[in-house]
Amino acid sequence: MSVPPAAPPPYQAYSIAGQTALVTGASSGIGEACAWRFAEAGCKLVLVARRAERLAALQQAIQQHYNVPVHTIVLDVQDLEAIARLPAELPAEFREVDILLPNAGLALGVASVHELDMQDAATMINTNVLSVMALVRAFTPSMVVRNRGHLLFMSSIAGREAYSGGGGYCASKHALEAFATSARHDLVGTNIRVTSIQPGAVKTEFSVVRFKGDGSKADAVYEGIHPLLAADIADNTLYACTRPPHVQVAEMLVFATYQCSAKVIARVLKE
Repeated sequence: MSVPPAAPPPYQAYSIAGQTALVTGASSGIGEACAWRFAEAGCKLVLVARRAERLAALQQAIQQHYNVPVHTIVLDVQDLEAIARLPAELPAEFREVDILLPNAGLALGVASVHELDMQDAATMINTNVLSVMALVRAFTPSMVVRNRGHLLFMSSIAGREAYSGGGGYCASKHALEAFATSARHDLVGTNIRVTSIQPGAVKTEFSVVRFKGDGSKADAVYEGIHPLLAADIADNTLYACTRPPHVQVAEMLVFATYQCSAKVIARVLKE
């Protein structure tokens, strides 16, 4: 009589408690949601954003709920020199950044390439690409010395597909994907993991910014579907961070259920 196989042990997730996570664009949307999840996981937090009042309120709320150390920095990530100074300026308790999430990013407008506002294009490239490169340059040297760390790139389906009206934004996210892939190649001989998160339709302030404050146009993006929420993407991000050290989630493409590509969305729900 054969003996039935024993049940395998429960899969052991990786604890990131006590690690330091630095998140840019932390005052709202996906960045704020990720800050909460990292705090829930027991991380020390360095939260970076431009809006001081929102950062202060978030810091207070997180510390009340989870009692983890939180350090805030008011900074525009387009200031590359300020980014370069960050590692030396952080308090000693937060200086060894283990998880780097350069989340700050934006889309501006939906102009065709022959009508593109070049200032908007420059802002997207500076925010979505150059600031990320600067943050990685600033914080990965110490990760390499310590031989541990996790780089998380908040990309987009726009980094995989280009579409009409997205010339500047799609270009920035394609550049980000190329940089993330290069980082994975450069760091392959280390214990540093590199993950690109690629959300589809997520309902945050993102579309309001893209349509320059026009709330009706922003709402129309999500009409007739249950869009992804910031909390969904934060959960995906935490998943990537908490896989065992031998597991590297290289890319994670995440759609709303009624979405199959950047522009193909089945709008079938009734309000």
